[in-house]
Amino acid sequence: MLLAGVSSLALAASGALAVPTVGSAVAAGYPAMHPTVADFAQVSTGTTPPTQAQCAGAGRRCFSPQAIRAAYNLGPLYANGYDGRGQTIAIFDSYGSDTMAHDLHVFDQAFGITAMCGEEGVTCQPGMPTFSELHVQGSPGTTAPPDTSKGTGQESKAAWALEVALDVETAHAMAPGANILLVSTPTAETLGVQGFPAMMNAEQYVVDHHLANVISQSFASAEGAFASPQSIEPLRHAFKSAALNGVTVLGSSGDDGSSGSKKTPVKQGGTTLPDPAVEWPASDPLVTGVGGTYLCTDPNATGTRAADSTDNPAKCQANPGAAEVGWTFAGGGFSQVFDKPAYQSALPAGSTPIGAKRGVPDISLQAAPGTGALVYLSLPPDGSGGLKCGATPCSTGWYDIGGTSLSCPEWAGLVSIADQINGGGLGQINPALYKLSTDPAKYAADFNDVTLGNNTADPTVPGYPATTGWDPITGLGTPNAAKLLPDLVSAVRAG
Repeated sequence: MLLAGVSSLALAASGALAVPTVGSAVAAGYPAMHPTVADFAQVSTGTTPPTQAQCAGAGRRCFSPQAIRAAYNLGPLYANGYDGRGQTIAIFDSYGSDTMAHDLHVFDQAFGITAMCGEEGVTCQPGMPTFSELHVQGSPGTTAPPDTSKGTGQESKAAWALEVALDVETAHAMAPGANILLVSTPTAETLGVQGFPAMMNAEQYVVDHHLANVISQSFASAEGAFASPQSIEPLRHAFKSAALNGVTVLGSSGDDGSSGSKKTPVKQGGTTLPDPAVEWPASDPLVTGVGGTYLCTDPNATGTRAADSTDNPAKCQANPGAAEVGWTFAGGGFSQVFDKPAYQSALPAGSTPIGAKRGVPDISLQAAPGTGALVYLSLPPDGSGGLKCGATPCSTGWYDIGGTSLSCPEWAGLVSIADQINGGGLGQINPALYKLSTDPAKYAADFNDVTLGNNTADPTVPGYPATTGWDPITGLGTPNAAKLLPDLVSAVRAG
């Protein structure tokens, strides 16, 4: 049951989505779809955000929305009235969260962020941004089966709630004026027409009905986990439609560094693929792949971007003076499925070369767990939420979370601000991003070029170093938002 104040649209499983379905003969080759949350730590209980001392006790530095905004220079945009208003971000997750309306309200009150119509206890006013939920194929109760089950390893709904809270709260923090539509499907299974096919059909529905102009996907699977490259093609219909309808699609690059894993079925875990891998959907040329960094800036600075080489984690301490370092576990490399798109033919000087295949990611943002974002989450009081914090069940409170599950929805917030500047959806932004990057002056002003780090996460799989210009960890780098977003709009308009 949904909390009061949250609008919901429940679609019956039979024929509610007016899109092609994928036959079981092809769907049998689909791998597990998993959220790209790399690591999390519960830092405190209660509704008051933890202090930096509490975060340091957990070996982390925790970023408030205000500190993140300062690190990526959003202040001038907000001062000019650009906060995403009038735009809608669609966030796609398995299961959704029964407590999201409540948790969002706690988060907004704690950090003084604009309230949304749809939050628990909020009276809607004209012009207020809206939070709503779309439950495609209904919203059945989902609990994990017992360990003795011979099923496919269906995950608990509550286990995905942390992902949902991360996506919704951080997207709203970056674009406090934008509407957010949380779209959920009732399974994360890997068999039949479950998992990816259901999620792509949901995205198709959102595009066909013009419900959003930005799509955020914090889920992924290694290309090599699919039965064949051909088994990916039937899933791309929503991305093709998005490109024709001015909708920007973003995807997390993954949290396995240069390695990938094969998971079929979910319950039995997986094995590491022998060669360097990238993850889909981020590897799709129609998707903007979002990688990640250690954000080594002062978590107490809310006005400027200031490097902090003193606080945790060790990676920041080991790189004095660096504001960002490529995250070791940031997914990136070269596709084995997709050819290099035309927009990657020209790169900034000094870039890692891109050969015949698509390079991943395109851009990046903070993602390392040691320099993550604070998120509020409610969990069942009996400890049956499905999340473990060490040896004990997690509880309601504040979590510090990392992964490209963080960088993707934050970038979705940035795109919605660019859409507001543009007066509507920008559609595919990759050609414009790369066009900007080939102008040395624009690149220097618009991007933070991250040149430190390596994404060799598994010592048996070769990784890649961060380099000047584009590289397979951070892509073109991270945004100087106040400079990049207006220039991005101009570049898209110029074709």
